[in-house]
Amino acid sequence: MRLGRLAGMAGLGLVGASLWFGVPTMASRRGGDPQATLPAGSMPARVSVCFVPAQQCDVAIVSAVNNAKHAIRVQAYGFTSPLILAALADAKERGVDVRVILDKTNDPYPTRGERGNASPRMHGATFTSAANIPTWIDHTVAIAHNKLIIIDACVVIGGSYNFTSSAEHKNAENVTFIDSPEIASLYLANWESRREAARLYVPPVATNAYSSDGAGVAGTVAR
Repeated sequence: MRLGRLAGMAGLGLVGASLWFGVPTMASRRGGDPQATLPAGSMPARVSVCFVPAQQCDVAIVSAVNNAKHAIRVQAYGFTSPLILAALADAKERGVDVRVILDKTNDPYPTRGERGNASPRMHGATFTSAANIPTWIDHTVAIAHNKLIIIDACVVIGGSYNFTSSAEHKNAENVTFIDSPEIASLYLANWESRREAARLYVPPVATNAYSSDGAGVAGTVAR
């Protein structure tokens, strides 16, 4: 993936720069667990940025997802963007290892004691399950507020932007595209730690929300 992928986004009007990230050593809240300690030092990264409403950030995100070759890891709070959901489902269909961790508001069937959102509209977990994307619900925290897509262990997409139509069409948001295997490895380690704390989403009934032409997405998940 590396720099060629972000360079290819130049046509999308993204602003890019090469930066060095300083990562301080931090003790774990759990009492200094070395597995939860970040390494010290600086890490090189190429960064591109996108801003809503001035730019079409969903198009830039979809472009990165469409170029994924091996693996995609997602952490999301709001997760209803038809373009992004369809791109992830298409990636899964072409053989990319796609896995998703969602906030519990994306589960239409929360377990007892969990805050959920049991409205009849499409939920993120319903869609990913229908697309055969392994999905976990990060239920042990008040809000799983991460908004991340990690692609091929190289590129990390983040920022304030929820993966929703509202973020794209109604809000002022920012999206960052960080191209660095070193930085991506830190996000992947955190992704794995949240997956271990989460519960696997298992729908109680079969769903049929996705079709390869995107017709199963549009109109049902947008908000």
